[in-house]
Amino acid sequence: MTTIHLTTIIQAPIQTVFDVSRNIDIHQKSASKSKEKAVAGITSGLINLNETVTWRGKHFGFYLTHKSRITAMNLYDYFVDEMEEGKFKTFKHQHFFEEKNGVTTMTDQLQYETPFGIFGKLFDVLFLKKHLTQFLLERNNVLKKVCETTSSKTP
Repeated sequence: MTTIHLTTIIQAPIQTVFDVSRNIDIHQKSASKSKEKAVAGITSGLINLNETVTWRGKHFGFYLTHKSRITAMNLYDYFVDEMEEGKFKTFKHQHFFEEKNGVTTMTDQLQYETPFGIFGKLFDVLFLKKHLTQFLLERNNVLKKVCETTSSKTP
């Protein structure tokens, strides 16, 4: 199993960061490089506990679909999305939020397993982990900009 752990500091209240993090429209904006679109389930707005979204995007030259369900949520503290259908053997993305003095620390912990035995593991080491890390970093940069812009407009 591979784990990617990222921390992003955002100059915005925890509620803003939490809601922007589960906003389907903003995710599509952050994933524009892979042409990722929500094609089933919740396809716009905020996704909530027990709801699903199916994404379709271009990765490594192929259009792939990935269906996730929000399996756990504690408002403003954390939520978890897990793959129900897709190309991974397992895929679990935990999102954690903590606020101090109006600054929110957002932590991503993504754990996944690849199929295809040693070939999947080799693909992960050579390409996939870097690709997913870059994908999350781009997502987090967009989230940070949206949150900090939204927060600066609030009195």
